[in-house]
Amino acid sequence: MTTLLLTHPACLEHDTGFGHPERADRLRAIDDALAGEAFAGLKREQAPRAELSQIERLHPEAYVEMVHAEIPKRDHNWLDPDTVVSSGSWEAALRATGAVIHAVDQVATGKVDNAFCAIRPPGHHAERPAPWGFCLFNSVAVAALHARAAHGAKRVAVIDFDVHHGNGTQAAFWTDKDLFYGSTHQMPLFPGTGALDETGVGNICNAPLKPGDDGEDFRTAYEARVLPALDAFAPDFILVSAGFDAHLKDPLAQLRLLEPDFAWITEKLLEAAAKHTGGKLVSTLEGGYDLEALADSTAVHVKTLMGGS
Repeated sequence: MTTLLLTHPACLEHDTGFGHPERADRLRAIDDALAGEAFAGLKREQAPRAELSQIERLHPEAYVEMVHAEIPKRDHNWLDPDTVVSSGSWEAALRATGAVIHAVDQVATGKVDNAFCAIRPPGHHAERPAPWGFCLFNSVAVAALHARAAHGAKRVAVIDFDVHHGNGTQAAFWTDKDLFYGSTHQMPLFPGTGALDETGVGNICNAPLKPGDDGEDFRTAYEARVLPALDAFAPDFILVSAGFDAHLKDPLAQLRLLEPDFAWITEKLLEAAAKHTGGKLVSTLEGGYDLEALADSTAVHVKTLMGGS
């Protein structure tokens, strides 16, 4: 029984400049946290590059070409007020998206039981035609479409517990009844989407939390709203947008989750995967900007994946 860990050194070369919260030290902190003896059982691989044709299942060719053209030879280029690219960003984005695609391949074919992708840039804010909120390509949505196209998964679910709503994933899934998006997130907060009445074609389930909400509120939101909707959807494959910025220590939001809350939701998603998908679950890193909280929360998430595999 095996959990796959995918990452790549290129993800460190996505340089966002001094003071940007989405920085390479995030992956270094995770790497240190997963280097201990408790994680010796992980299967570790370097992420391959995504093929452009895979990315273009979601993002228009013109958008992909625009991102490539905006990569500077040196220094930085800002694609929007939050999203910055450097000379290493293209390779990092291909490896980040490729990680989640490869993880789907490995889990779908039974080579591993589940997977975690320690990658950057993150993805869930990127919309079909636009970068947004530190994100270039929506890796988790691309991977959902890949699971369907390459492995015959008819019903694919993404569960997102990042503190910021995954507007890009929601928009990508909005009119497709066979793609499910369920999210807890703080409201009000960037990007401003994720209200209760945003339901797509019945395939979108938002459970917004208010500033100051804690682990009990988080668990109630899942037990009362998101998990029953996921169960009713009965997915063939589950993907997780694992953002750890709902942690009490995170500087970009005001929720009050702790490490046991991330272990709990991981257990619940593994239970749902066991019930509906034969255990098929892939998780990928989104946010989390306090380095200690990010490292500790990722560690309990991955350890739970290993224990549940």
